[in-house]
Amino acid sequence: MSESYPFSSGNPKIEVTSGVVHAISSSYPNLPVGRKPHVFVLGVRDCMTYADFCKFCASFVHCILEMQVVRNNRMEDGYSVIIRMNAQDSADNFYRRFNDQPFISFQEEVCRILYIVDVEQPHTPPVAISEQPSCPVCRESLGPDMSGILTTICNHSMHISCVLKWTNCSCPVCWYRLQEQAKSICEVCKISEDLSMCLCCGFVGCARCKGGHAIGHLKETQHSFSLDLESQDIWHYVGEDYLFQLMQSKHDKKRVQLISRSEHSHDDCGRCNFASSQLDGALLSSRAKIAKECKKKIEDKKLGYECELQKFQEETERQILEAVAATVEVQEEQAKLDNSVKKRRDLEKNNKQLLQKQKLWEAELSEAVESERNALRAEDNKIRRLKKKVQDLMDRLDSGS
Repeated sequence: MSESYPFSSGNPKIEVTSGVVHAISSSYPNLPVGRKPHVFVLGVRDCMTYADFCKFCASFVHCILEMQVVRNNRMEDGYSVIIRMNAQDSADNFYRRFNDQPFISFQEEVCRILYIVDVEQPHTPPVAISEQPSCPVCRESLGPDMSGILTTICNHSMHISCVLKWTNCSCPVCWYRLQEQAKSICEVCKISEDLSMCLCCGFVGCARCKGGHAIGHLKETQHSFSLDLESQDIWHYVGEDYLFQLMQSKHDKKRVQLISRSEHSHDDCGRCNFASSQLDGALLSSRAKIAKECKKKIEDKKLGYECELQKFQEETERQILEAVAATVEVQEEQAKLDNSVKKRRDLEKNNKQLLQKQKLWEAELSEAVESERNALRAEDNKIRRLKKKVQDLMDRLDSGS
């Protein structure tokens, strides 16, 4: 069972071709029967450049005959790759190696590969070998028998080896980028139509017919010059008039100044009140106004930034002085703390020695008290004996008389 994947390719500013890839459904346990050496990498994020994808599958570059990058109509921020291999074994090994494998190790998004049944291209095929007979990077020929050719999403072909050396993320021929630049939006109401950009500060706001945030920015900041992002015209709010009108060259896509000319074949023809000197003078006056206004705004910004820088420097110096004073105070307190700790240790040492002496003195006192008690007991015994002898002697004297 096959599935269809519509795709397109080409630079939108030049030509876009479309087609459909018919691929075998991915719901099969083993390799499908009747497969071809033609695979389809379903979805690659456009943040991954051509060189990044070539590095991702670098181990199979020598087996790739042709690699075509196309827009997958089912993806808004990605692309798909149609790869034709030199042999079926190479395609099978490529499938086994990269299918369901992450493009980047730390991301969850994986590479999905399908086998292609057929590719429908109702328009001219985007392979530009006939249009680009040589590689735009190395200038070597891109013959029909050569392999290792990559066709970019804008239909320009080059060697894969040259893509790996091309450090720029855009096409080397037309400078078309995979990632389109984000559309500008109003910074207040977020709409993307009728926008003007302030030439003084870059503020993007909507026109009067929408939310009027561009004119509101003028009233708040007095920035009087803006650029219409659609027409690229410079508008002066104070004079209520366009100063410059710019247009895009169809030849090289560069912005050029649009200057009105006489409706006849020559300037200063005298028939339609056109004078190039008057126009040049008006343009010079407009340029002088813009230069003067921009210079004033730049000087104001410069003075503001210098004042802010001076305040920041003063604040930094004040904080440094406070930090130094706090450091000195901390050092003094630390010295006091160290002195107190030392005194405490000395007192603890003296206290310990006094406690030891107290124990010795208590022991000596106990011995002295016990010795005194023994001496008193001995004196008492001696007195009692003497009293007894005296009594006996008195009794004998009484009996003899």
